[in-house]
Amino acid sequence: MTSIPARLTVVTLGVHDMPVMRAFYRGLGWPEADGADDGWSSFLLGGVLLALFPVGDLAAEAVPEGAAPLGGWSGVTLACNVDSRDEVGTAYAAAVAAGATAVAEPVDRPWGGRSGYIADPEGNRWEIAWAGGARFDGRGALLAFGG
Repeated sequence: MTSIPARLTVVTLGVHDMPVMRAFYRGLGWPEADGADDGWSSFLLGGVLLALFPVGDLAAEAVPEGAAPLGGWSGVTLACNVDSRDEVGTAYAAAVAAGATAVAEPVDRPWGGRSGYIADPEGNRWEIAWAGGARFDGRGALLAFGG
């Protein structure tokens, strides 16, 4: 059986006010990634990326029509980034075979990567993704994300 890498690479918060949220996290002294804007921002924190994404845009990806999770969606997604565009579909299928609910089939995204969404048995959303700039160490820890 094909497996998914044992990685938590990205925690995405669906936010309502990007400028306020970006300023808050910068105010903590956390360095914001190059190229961040009010459409998407991120902070590399000890090998895991904290991403900020407008909640409406995130919902369009993680909660497509007809895929409401148990108890409603919290506005948070977890991500496992794989090493190549082709691995997204393979890992997605492995998750579904292991008991995940298919939420959104893998597609190429406007931001240049590819991803799909699954839900664990309690409805938590996981994005299985590939992003061209993601780099990992030998343990699978995230070293860099983006150009």
